[in-house]
Amino acid sequence: MTHNFQLRVYYEDTDLAGIVYYANYLRYIERARSEAVRDVGVDQWAMKQDGLVFVVRRLVADYLLPAKFDDELTIETETTSLKGATMQMFQTVKRADQVIFTADVRVAFMTTEGKPTRFPAIIRQQLLKLQA
Repeated sequence: MTHNFQLRVYYEDTDLAGIVYYANYLRYIERARSEAVRDVGVDQWAMKQDGLVFVVRRLVADYLLPAKFDDELTIETETTSLKGATMQMFQTVKRADQVIFTADVRVAFMTTEGKPTRFPAIIRQQLLKLQA
């Protein structure tokens, strides 16, 4: 399943040239990943209360075209791999049908003390809904 998240570019997101500041794409895709896992039933607040969190372990980004003030963007998120304690997610930022940014993201599952741990069965089952 591919999850879609919509957002509009605001003036505060841009640099002096009116182009989205590069680091904001990371914020956009983080929001999209959070909404994707929420939409399949994963409650990150409850996870944290149980001492468990998702962390980005690795990210490879390609900036293909600039987004600008007032653009409407769609972030597509899909899980390409789900292992015992990590998942690989591919995210695409589009303006209309034009791909402007991509990211290949490895997310790890950890305790709040920073120790890697396996996905609990219920969370794994929910995350499988995001798999392509």
